Amino acid sequence: MSNSLCRLYSDSEVTRGPRSSEDHLTQADSISSVIRQDHREIERYYNKIVDANDPDTQRRYQNAFVWELTRHAIAEELVVYPSIETGVNDGKVMADKDRAEHQVTKDQLYKFQNMSPEDNDFIPTLETLMKDLETHIKEEEEHDLVKLEEALLPSKSKDLAEQFEMIKAFTPTRSHPSAPNKPPFETAVGLMTAPLDKLRDMFRTWPDEPSRKPPSGGPAR
Repeated sequence: MSNSLCRLYSDSEVTRGPRSSEDHLTQADSISSVIRQDHREIERYYNKIVDANDPDTQRRYQNAFVWELTRHAIAEELVVYPSIETGVNDGKVMADKDRAEHQVTKDQLYKFQNMSPEDNDFIPTLETLMKDLETHIKEEEEHDLVKLEEALLPSKSKDLAEQFEMIKAFTPTRSHPSAPNKPPFETAVGLMTAPLDKLRDMFRTWPDEPSRKPPSGGPAR
């Protein structure tokens, strides 16, 4: 990702979450580590929804799941996939495959985010989404990220990790399947869509966890 694109996001006025992005950037040591951390958090939210015994808890973790997965996917498309395209052999093929898999996830996530825990298809819809997502995560962690790290100096990997975490503070927080999935168009659409998502986030319920209360859509780690 270019420095100008990062500045574009940095200069945008958004409401921060409970912790500033600067607090979290110090924890980013490689791009693969921050992506894996997101994957584990997405999986944790999924388990919280499936294991919950009441609709209120399910709704809270549904919001957190959508919030986390949406931001993660867009940040990958803006930061990670362009780096794979330019730095890895057959990188364009890999990145295009990842984008196609993301589109499937976005379509499924859009359906899930508009459902109520009381709906009969609530858990089956989530399970279908997660089954496809788990395949994507496995391939990404065992192949794509390995190839990317091999092509990067440690300092560059850390730079990408910091860009990845920063970008997540400015992305939309709900799934918009019809939006572009490549920069610069994804960037422009995201900057227009994110403020409305974040405004609506203020009226949603969230898990009662000190480390995860993202009513503004900002970083909350």
